Amino acid sequence: MSIVFSALVAVFVGFAASVAVILQAAQALHATPGQTISWIAALCLATGASSLLLSWRYRMPMICAWSTPGAALIAAVTGFDMASAVGAFLIAAVLMMLTAAFRPLGKLIERIPMPVAAAMLAGVIFRFVVAVFDEMRLAPGLVLPLLAIFLLARLFNPFLGVVAALAAGIAISFVGGLSHWPAGALTLSGLEFVTPRFDIAAMLGIGVPLYLVTMAAQNLPGFAVLRAAGYHPPTAPSLFVTGLASLLTAPFGAHMTNMAAISASICTGGDTHPDPAQRWKAGVLYGLAYFVVAACTGLLIALLLALPKALIVAVAGLGLVGSLTGALAQAMSSDKERFAAVVTFAIAASSLSLFGIGSAFWSLVAGLAVLTLDFAAGRLRSRS
Repeated sequence: MSIVFSALVAVFVGFAASVAVILQAAQALHATPGQTISWIAALCLATGASSLLLSWRYRMPMICAWSTPGAALIAAVTGFDMASAVGAFLIAAVLMMLTAAFRPLGKLIERIPMPVAAAMLAGVIFRFVVAVFDEMRLAPGLVLPLLAIFLLARLFNPFLGVVAALAAGIAISFVGGLSHWPAGALTLSGLEFVTPRFDIAAMLGIGVPLYLVTMAAQNLPGFAVLRAAGYHPPTAPSLFVTGLASLLTAPFGAHMTNMAAISASICTGGDTHPDPAQRWKAGVLYGLAYFVVAACTGLLIALLLALPKALIVAVAGLGLVGSLTGALAQAMSSDKERFAAVVTFAIAASSLSLFGIGSAFWSLVAGLAVLTLDFAAGRLRSRS
């Protein structure tokens, strides 16, 4: 029963804590209700299939998830539609598969300084965390209690802080008459094909940053969680399977599937099973549970769309506080790279858009340029 409980808790935490970010990303791309349901249902299918296959094949709890920081990146862009975004999703998936197939590409990505990559992620997430307090000004009666519940709940269990805030927000919304069930709300799940359009601006502004953010903020921590639990995860096969799952589901709106960190930590510890060799079963049950969630996606999204906008924005921001904390810590960890990280963070947090390409891409370019100049200046000083 502990295996079953761990798997179900991991699914609940992973879905409830991040689905609000997906909804904001869908709104940024002007997705229709059908496309939004398809997006989340496809993510659930890819997450479930990847987790089940990898856990069964390698007999370890290989827990997968979708890229929440990647969704935050998508939600921060402007000027793109679903067709161009899907084209960018396909590019990100292909890059992930190439990373698994060609080790030199993985080495090249690993050479990007972690402070710069983390600063790009922090800049993207920063807007969502700040939005919590913007909404508090507009709806203090709803957002302030959610913030208080989040801060108190995380003292007992950091994983459940966002879930507690979401549950409380739903209760407050329905009891206080703040919820409005949308007319003609879709309650059935379904997959809706979106014909991709390969737009250069979208590929550079969404596709490449999505790939980099997913690698740095999702896959690397996910593998670290497994190694900390005593496992030796197969890196290349895992990246290939999640990349392939992303490639197959991208035409239905799914942005990226990857290795999980928070959800994985729930299924890899001793509470799941005292014998590490038996914990892989939690990964299989986790995958099967996500198939059930995929079948119920329409009803779940209809419920969330009935809630006030302030609740969705607040829960999305609170769900990214932990990611922002970790990203800022990594960004500021090196004295030599701190200035470049600050430049990267500032640009990523801005609304800069050049040639139709968003701030995430330009922040990475600027951060690497500053590091190059600092390195060149250091070489000149050492010669003189």
